[in-house]
Amino acid sequence: MKILIMLPGLGDGLTTVKRMAIAYRMYAKDYKVYVFSRKNHLKEGYSTRDMAKDQAKAMKILGITKAKVLGISQGGMIAQYLAIDYPDLIEKLVLAVTLSKQNKNIQEVVGNWITLAEQEKYKYLMIDISENSYSENYLKKYRFLYPLLGKIGKPKDFRRFLIQASSCIQHDAYMELNNIICPTLIIGGDNNKIVGVTSSVELTDKIKDSELFIYKGLGHAAYEEAKDFNNRVLNYLSK
Repeated sequence: MKILIMLPGLGDGLTTVKRMAIAYRMYAKDYKVYVFSRKNHLKEGYSTRDMAKDQAKAMKILGITKAKVLGISQGGMIAQYLAIDYPDLIEKLVLAVTLSKQNKNIQEVVGNWITLAEQEKYKYLMIDISENSYSENYLKKYRFLYPLLGKIGKPKDFRRFLIQASSCIQHDAYMELNNIICPTLIIGGDNNKIVGVTSSVELTDKIKDSELFIYKGLGHAAYEEAKDFNNRVLNYLSK
């Protein structure tokens, strides 16, 4: 059976894929789906390249010799290094709302999240993540839930999140993107406040066999807000 690996974003540092996997069930019609969290116990300085190395090890243990990969946000950063360092493992790649090199957006936004996490201000962290991820139309519908954010889902400690967040603001695979040889779909949003609006174009410019699609009016949470996101990914992977 065809295999699809999904690598979620920085939210993995706050809640593991056990809670996220149900969102990807539609892919299970066509693929055996693996949704991977990062390791539970992360060392200081653990990089996105280290994460890709561990991902390759996990695939080997599971006997996965070839897979299609969907990487979202930080998951897309990991997926870049997976495709760069272990090209034989990747059949097709989808990089959604992610970047390959640093810019002002990610340094400021994720830098602020690190400060809030260090202070254990969970409610304000979640509000800031929401405000920077979703479109205004979406936020208008759900801001009334903000008072609940500090009461549910708070992690026992923020160490995993802090280590993963630090890896995001140190990620820089740009000069190695030309080593990605598999067909690649890059999906972005033209209002992305976290990784910036040019990050998707930068990926497309450097990855030889790549296609680009930009959602108009959407930002970092385009993969949640765009009703056709999953079908767009599935259609590309099936070509």
